[in-house]
Amino acid sequence: MKETLNSRERVYKALRHEDGDRFPIDLGMHFSTGISIFAYYNLRKYLGMSTDKVRMADVVWLLARLDDDIIERFHIDTILLNLPYKKTRIWNPRDEYRFLAPEQWNPVIEDGYHVFRHSDGGILRMPLGGFYFDGDTKQVKDHPDEENLKLLCREGERIYKETDKFTCLMGQFSAFFGGMEAACDMITDPDIVKAKNKVLLKNQIDKFFRILEYGGQNIGCIEINGDMGMQSGPFISNACFEEFVFPYFRDFIRVVHDNSDIKVFLHCCGSVKPFIPGFIEAGLDIFNPVQISANNMDPAQLKKEFGSKITFWGGGSNTQTVLGYRDENAVRQDTGELCKIFKPGGGFVFNQVHNIMGDVPPENIVAMLDEAYANSFYNV
Repeated sequence: MKETLNSRERVYKALRHEDGDRFPIDLGMHFSTGISIFAYYNLRKYLGMSTDKVRMADVVWLLARLDDDIIERFHIDTILLNLPYKKTRIWNPRDEYRFLAPEQWNPVIEDGYHVFRHSDGGILRMPLGGFYFDGDTKQVKDHPDEENLKLLCREGERIYKETDKFTCLMGQFSAFFGGMEAACDMITDPDIVKAKNKVLLKNQIDKFFRILEYGGQNIGCIEINGDMGMQSGPFISNACFEEFVFPYFRDFIRVVHDNSDIKVFLHCCGSVKPFIPGFIEAGLDIFNPVQISANNMDPAQLKKEFGSKITFWGGGSNTQTVLGYRDENAVRQDTGELCKIFKPGGGFVFNQVHNIMGDVPPENIVAMLDEAYANSFYNV
């Protein structure tokens, strides 16, 4: 088994639904394809790697910023676009865990919780034995939003010129679905929903053109975000999707495709199979996280019906019932079976379903990623 493509070439092969040398592997490019910093620390320790400088990538989900040695060890083809924090401090949430956190990160312990207060009064909380925060889920930033956007575009250009990795601009664009409140408004105040999405579409198009002005044309993909599904089924009906979401979703993707080579990456959790034909009609390139354990999301059926028309970025390991709950042999079996389903004909980038949680045993993570690589090669 020999690699003949670089990472970026390999990802573009997958997006064109072509067999490359192997399917690409992602870990940590996006805040829904990552690994908890607790699990990352344990993984490095298990592999005999240094744990002296384990870096936080964010302050809400407490994801890790991957180091080059892990990227190389597990053949990762992607990289996080978000910039490292300018200044850091050591944060010791408990036991041996010591992480490099942003300097302004100063949670205190109150009534059995780690509590962080944003400057505007918003609060994040995590139980003392927890693995991520909840509450006012804003990120800590080193720069104002527009300056940060410019810096991200510059970093995207640096990654393009200095590495062969594929990357993603995330956290900037909506998929035109605002959650349960918006779902209710579709029934009670439909004109307001359409008016809001019309304004949102204009604002997102304007921002996209600013990204091009700032030099972001070589960023691999931009993410649009909107969780439209529950475990049991979609939040809204097909009719509501077609009336209130699809027109704006489609028009935004058209603008991106008509004015750049940037791909569009949708993060959309849950049971959303009824919407996938609409995603495809709108021109969507990438669907993530492919929540195969949700109702009506059978992986073989998804691949059969849609695998030649959209790229599945995820679905490679069942995080809800296997990865953190079974032994490493079961993880290998699960990963191998899913890779064999999604692999044929391209259109697949390996990633587990959403993030690797903080309590997943390191041997299971190794089993998953090694099994993915072992199954990744075409023409063997």
